[in-house]
Amino acid sequence: MSQFDVVVVGLGAVGSSALFALAGTGARVLGIDRFNPPHAFGSSHGETRITRQAIGEGQAYVPLVVRSNQILDGLASEFGEPLIERCGFLLIARNDATTSCHGKPGFLATTVAAAQRFAIPHECLRSAEVAYRFPQFAGLCGDEDAYYEPGGGYVRPEQTIAALLSGAKARGATIKTDTKVLSIARDGSGFRVKAAAFDVLARSVIVATGAWVSELSPSVTAPIVRICRQALHWFPLTDPSLYRPGLCPTFYWTHGASSADQFYGFPPIDGSIKVAAEQYTETWDPNDLSRDVDPAEQRQMSEVHVAGRLAGVAALPTRSKACLYSVTPDFDFVLGEEGHPDFHVVSACSGHGFKHAPAFGEAVAMKALGIKATLDTSSFGASRF
Repeated sequence: MSQFDVVVVGLGAVGSSALFALAGTGARVLGIDRFNPPHAFGSSHGETRITRQAIGEGQAYVPLVVRSNQILDGLASEFGEPLIERCGFLLIARNDATTSCHGKPGFLATTVAAAQRFAIPHECLRSAEVAYRFPQFAGLCGDEDAYYEPGGGYVRPEQTIAALLSGAKARGATIKTDTKVLSIARDGSGFRVKAAAFDVLARSVIVATGAWVSELSPSVTAPIVRICRQALHWFPLTDPSLYRPGLCPTFYWTHGASSADQFYGFPPIDGSIKVAAEQYTETWDPNDLSRDVDPAEQRQMSEVHVAGRLAGVAALPTRSKACLYSVTPDFDFVLGEEGHPDFHVVSACSGHGFKHAPAFGEAVAMKALGIKATLDTSSFGASRF
């Protein structure tokens, strides 16, 4: 029976990052995924993910995203393909807004505070300045404030996961895809990881299976992690000049008093811009999920968020996709232990996880090897619940 130092179950954003970091140490490592990543069944697809260094969700995240950017830039140099597009990031909110974003109230103010503390280059703009510099945002009311971070932008999720897995394999990792792990059980001083076609032994295991995390982690994540379905939409451009390079950052826009009055978007790719909102009311079983986006959802996105706010786009999207968010009560990450210190369970809670995943996965990898990580992840312990 094959033996490994660490087995990583789930090769999405965090799992592939952990496998890459483990392989870089020379450890004997195996990565397993029920699908064939990068794939479109979980939380790491859809062409783009926002990245920014001033993190309104909490200043503990800033070192994670800074380190993640370093890892991704190194990967880009190694594989000759850019993984981060630094087109800028713009956060717009009514200047009296105290509404929550990802569970954190006063999101604009906390973002600015993070930028000031960590000396992140940024600008604070008023509504008139936003309208002048970014004319595609046509629906401003005049009482908005904004935060602009020129070094922000977006990460390419599918290319990132492919590069991480390719890098892990080149460094000696074994990878098994289209393989579902059936059980993980104590076996002597380690663990027996059982799949349909094989069993392996490992000194330590990492479970990073995203929306399926509770299947193998019933005590840590099942009581706290909810799975929420989200819809992503691509709207064709009717005036591409408003979205030309240098003029269109990634953005997050709070346009009302409720946390439901928020949406985000990206610069165009192939003549369309991707926009989406977030919902945390309805929960789903990831094994019984409709990945088709109904035309009614497309109309709602247009009517509630896009129409009258984004100039130069079509009335309705021409394509849409569904993805999954794994959400905790406080919207922060989870790094716990399923009954044993060497059984690590991780959820980089979706909605703001991808930009942090390379560093978070690296920190989890070091923990699995018993090496003290340089980044502090103690605030993400499951015991806080």
